[in-house]
Amino acid sequence: MDPSTILSELLPFIPASYVGAVVDWVSFVIAASALAMRYWRPPAAGSRAAAVWMVVSAMAQARGWNASAYQPDRKAVMVPKDTSRAAAAATLGLHPADTRPNAPRTSRPPA
Repeated sequence: MDPSTILSELLPFIPASYVGAVVDWVSFVIAASALAMRYWRPPAAGSRAAAVWMVVSAMAQARGWNASAYQPDRKAVMVPKDTSRAAAAATLGLHPADTRPNAPRTSRPPA
């Protein structure tokens, strides 16, 4: 569910005098998370900081910004932009749907 949808669903339940403050704080948390993600190198996949990193990363993406290419449990692969997704997936031995950013991990056979 989109964070802006969640916020629009919650706003009717917040007293009018607090709505501005709530929106300000939500915007501040998202912006601070995005700033932290800009300078925070991803931790090792098994470390305690990886869980915190994933939460901060999710908050930073709440405004629709792209996911970081470097994540604790993922590996970024650089390919030319004109390479087709199917060709890159075949080279990596993956299903084409699994090559999208933040694709859920599945056990599909390679294409």
